[in-house]
Amino acid sequence: MLEQDHATAKPNAPKVFGRFELLQLLGKSERTMSWRVLDARSRQELMLTLPRVQPAGAAGRELWLADARHAARLNHPHLAHVVEVGVHDHWPYVAVDRALGITLHERLASQSRPAPDEAVGWLIQALEGLAFAHEAGLAHGDVQLHQLIISEQGTVRVMALGAGLAGHVASHAQDHAMPLDADRLRLAREGAVRDVLTVGVLLHHLLAGVPALDEPDTARVVRRLPPEGRELLRLPWSTPQPVPEALRAIANRATTSQERQRYHSARTLLAALHGWREAAAQDSGGALALLLDRLRTVGHLPAGPGVGARVARLAVAEGQRTDEMAEQILQDVGLSFELLRTVNSAQVQGTQISGNGPVLTIRRAIALVGLKGVRQAAAALRAWPGPLSEAHAAALQRLMERVRLAGHTAQALRPAGYDPEVVYLIATLQNLGRLMVEYHFPEEAQQIRELMKSAPAAEPGEPELAGMSEEGASFAVLGVDVEALGAAVARHWGLNDEVLHMIRRLALGRPVHVADSDGDMLRVAASAANEAVDAVTQLPATRVGAGLQQVAQRYGRALSITVQDITEGLQSARGNLHHGAAAPAPRAPRREEAQPGDPGTTEFSALLASRKR
Repeated sequence: MLEQDHATAKPNAPKVFGRFELLQLLGKSERTMSWRVLDARSRQELMLTLPRVQPAGAAGRELWLADARHAARLNHPHLAHVVEVGVHDHWPYVAVDRALGITLHERLASQSRPAPDEAVGWLIQALEGLAFAHEAGLAHGDVQLHQLIISEQGTVRVMALGAGLAGHVASHAQDHAMPLDADRLRLAREGAVRDVLTVGVLLHHLLAGVPALDEPDTARVVRRLPPEGRELLRLPWSTPQPVPEALRAIANRATTSQERQRYHSARTLLAALHGWREAAAQDSGGALALLLDRLRTVGHLPAGPGVGARVARLAVAEGQRTDEMAEQILQDVGLSFELLRTVNSAQVQGTQISGNGPVLTIRRAIALVGLKGVRQAAAALRAWPGPLSEAHAAALQRLMERVRLAGHTAQALRPAGYDPEVVYLIATLQNLGRLMVEYHFPEEAQQIRELMKSAPAAEPGEPELAGMSEEGASFAVLGVDVEALGAAVARHWGLNDEVLHMIRRLALGRPVHVADSDGDMLRVAASAANEAVDAVTQLPATRVGAGLQQVAQRYGRALSITVQDITEGLQSARGNLHHGAAAPAPRAPRREEAQPGDPGTTEFSALLASRKR
């Protein structure tokens, strides 16, 4: 190898490579090596990247040079400008100006370890350059600390784009004759996915403070991970600096053992890191910052199909009671939320309901704004389905139906004495973040759903591969939890801390305690309803019974309910959803509690049958 050849030179003689004096080996991996050199012709310091193994024959060398020259033509702020692509003594090389900065390997060796935010900032810049290159059909092939350079101003650039992949293509050409264009494109696509994985390995290194698996060469780390190897790579809980939970989820997803859950494009990893960084930088407003531009341009949610006719019927029925009008409005999630947003805004609070707290019923909203205000709220909404494609609109419609089903279920499970409309709205508002993501980030919503799915076992007899939790998946895709996103939007509407507490679902991994306030009781009832609806709509049919039993066990003491109560409540809620019926009467306490067991009742069977339809 080149560095071995020069190791045998006389001790006092300068080590040279053609016209370049070799000053310092900046780093090496299995595929590439980088040197700091002095160009004898220009007296300029450069950084050379060469293959670790000399390409075999003229054909392999020409492939290496062709890819390197292709990469050199790309122009992006986070791709290092190439000074020269050349060959000396059958060794091809790529040269960039040393004035651009030092390598990240040098930066880590000479200064204190970066804070998580700084490390993420470095990799965001590298990913922006890589994403641009990938979209131009070219991968790097050997993303290492010695291939990333950083300026004094903190600008990170990817150096020697294509050099690592060029060596791989040249080796492939030697084994399989000259690869066809389609074959080279396939190798480039595979190289792009590998680039993203190696960035994940570098993220682990920067956050953990030590190389992943104690191996500084990212290529060797990748070979030790599935599917090639069997080792696992997750951030340790003890790191030099605390790693926020959302960032930890992103880092662990990037190198997870399940290939299907990894980031498969630079843009998806970039979006997650951007989302986390924006949320972290702006404290409580950070989550909302992800949505602000879209809220201004396309609104919060679109009006449901047929909202115009519904509002027109309200306008001509002056004699209707307020509760009857509210019942019709509640059938449209977008219109209901728009009325809540309107009456809870700072302007309305200051002029009409000052001192009375937030409005949490559509009845009260109608009383405040009148039919004229209802018409104005409906007119402010985008017509269904807004900017969504047909497939994304169908996904949003399904989610809205689940949300309304949860609202009706919460009404059926509520203890006596609680306003059915308030319970309904709290249950639906517990899904505010999910609705915002589904409407404003439909592609990301699909990614979150895919990450939450379980997968068949890798080998016969082994357990199935578990999917991520919703919280972990939303962290990994958006860099922020959907619950926090919903809370940020609700705060933007003017809802106070008490309401924000009620509309945050109870954590699945924590026990449910008996409520000691009305607000806690509303939160508990709404959370139970949402978990029950998740069980019947998201679990396989064979596991729904166990899922409902688990809900009954979690909430049985706090709400005095059994699995039969939940099943009957779901069945009643489904009828109300389909027929627009009034809220059911509050659930009466049972004189004799049913014993836990298999919920094999008539109502349960009918519930599963209705789901299949």
